[in-house]
Amino acid sequence: MLCVPSPALKTTTTAAISRDFTEDRIWLNGREEDAGQPRLQACLREIRRLARKRRSDGHEDPLPLSLSYKVHVASVNNFPTAAGLASSAAGYACLAYALARVYGVESDLSEVARRGSGSACRSLYGGFVEWQMGERADGKDSIARQVAPESHWPELRVLILVVSTERKPTGSTAGMQTSVETSALLRFRAEALVPARMAEMTRCVRERDFQAFGQLTMKDSNQFHATCLDTFPPISYLSDTSRRVIHLVHRFNAHHRRTKAAYTFDAGANAVIFTLDDAVAEFVAAVRHSFPPELNGDKFLKGLPVEPVLLSDELKAALGADRTPGGIKYIIATRVGPGPQVLDDPGAHLLGPDGLPKAAA
Repeated sequence: MLCVPSPALKTTTTAAISRDFTEDRIWLNGREEDAGQPRLQACLREIRRLARKRRSDGHEDPLPLSLSYKVHVASVNNFPTAAGLASSAAGYACLAYALARVYGVESDLSEVARRGSGSACRSLYGGFVEWQMGERADGKDSIARQVAPESHWPELRVLILVVSTERKPTGSTAGMQTSVETSALLRFRAEALVPARMAEMTRCVRERDFQAFGQLTMKDSNQFHATCLDTFPPISYLSDTSRRVIHLVHRFNAHHRRTKAAYTFDAGANAVIFTLDDAVAEFVAAVRHSFPPELNGDKFLKGLPVEPVLLSDELKAALGADRTPGGIKYIIATRVGPGPQVLDDPGAHLLGPDGLPKAAA
């Protein structure tokens, strides 16, 4: 079983169960990882619990012995892993979806995915998705809800500016746990600001209001990283290049006297830029100008094609003369994509008939 969100930015996962497997095993990007890690085992336990419940409810079980079988999982990302680009969310959403197909589970998978990565529940849906906090103490009503499908805002484009492909020193889960324990700003933000901001963001998406969408996106990103600095000991995910990207976006917008590009940073140094079709080519040119590519100039832009354009002298002057060659490793151009999908082509499976990863081509 495989599931992928979009060709330009995707996680591909294959899961298989067999009476011949002697233990649970997992491979990530071609390297075997510890299958006993608590988050992975939590997902497996929940999927198997749901499969047992389905059987006890009288549903026909096509694999009557499957619950005693061990599972092998192989997963590959085509973007940097553990670098602030939601690889855990994509990976655990893909894992939950693939395991559900293998074990015949048809219920909502939000809780399964959240056991691996909290934000993974959002990646189970395509388009624009809200993660609802819920009110129950056990968290069972903390689920994802699709606000709009991927087709809702076709003009919206997404650019990933890859600053670093290295694993971040502080993981998202550990960092958030420390923030919850020590940051007064995080508590204030969650109680006083987030509910209204969620409602406003939902409005922006539904009405395709890019001006308000972009400004709120940037403000919320800035505040998230302020809570990281308010954490004790402080957490700093942004790099000097990240901050230069922030300045670039604000200078770009100031030149046009309106918001034409918006940045957001998750728990990492890499930037996610939102823009519209009519501005994406000029913004890519602005990135090339401010961060001249080094050795991989011909591979600087990946994903969806973007036609090259020339910058005006006025915009070049507005961007400033402070350039950082090689500061951006490459750009991934994409757009809002669908949720998990099954690939039926056996040639695309990551595991061979023996349940082991296929040799790299």
